[in-house]
Amino acid sequence: MRINKFFTEQGLCSRREADRLIAAGRVTINGLVAKLGDQVSPQDLVARDGVVLQRGHRPVYLKYHKPVGVTTTTEPHVRRNIIAEIGHPDRIFPIGRLDKDSSGLILLTNDGDIVNEILRVEHGHEREYRVEVEREFDETFLSRMAQGVTILGERTRPCTVARLGPRRFRIILTEGRNRQIRRMCQALGYRVVSLHRVRIMYITIEGLHAGQWMDLTQDERSRLFRALGRPAGSSM
Repeated sequence: MRINKFFTEQGLCSRREADRLIAAGRVTINGLVAKLGDQVSPQDLVARDGVVLQRGHRPVYLKYHKPVGVTTTTEPHVRRNIIAEIGHPDRIFPIGRLDKDSSGLILLTNDGDIVNEILRVEHGHEREYRVEVEREFDETFLSRMAQGVTILGERTRPCTVARLGPRRFRIILTEGRNRQIRRMCQALGYRVVSLHRVRIMYITIEGLHAGQWMDLTQDERSRLFRALGRPAGSSM
């Protein structure tokens, strides 16, 4: 493979950044200064600034536009499970979940360390949804949703809610209880007919059609790592 692709395959940096390092003479292949377009094989020793780069587990971070009907599980026997739908060559798993009747953004990775960092309630990471209920609601409904609703014997955290139409609203949560929005609406006498997640922290669903996935961009990864207080491992 090309030397710049080697850097991205190992999760080290983007191809553009790799080209910059190569052009600056900071990369060697078997002790020789690499040139743009050079090829590397599994047997070659690649070094950056004199330090040999170890080949290994390539970290994967991707976003997926889950359609209604796909189940967020890694269980292979479940029909239309999210892993089979995506068909990624690496072994990945979802960060959190969206219920089968909901659609929208979900993140997947093979980095087990990052999962709890995103999901832990005390970190207060935002998740944004577009919701439609079966009948029109008034401002009291929005106010009560924003203040918190008691579900399963416990009050939800205060959240941000805004009207989008007679039966549609936007809601931003900082926690993720099981079927939380559906239960909140039900507690106030409404039934959700459509629930769509559009954002997790700084990552949006923009540009993804239903059923599509893509690797997080370098900028998305960097912002994600900064928000989690982790080194931006792919930044140089």
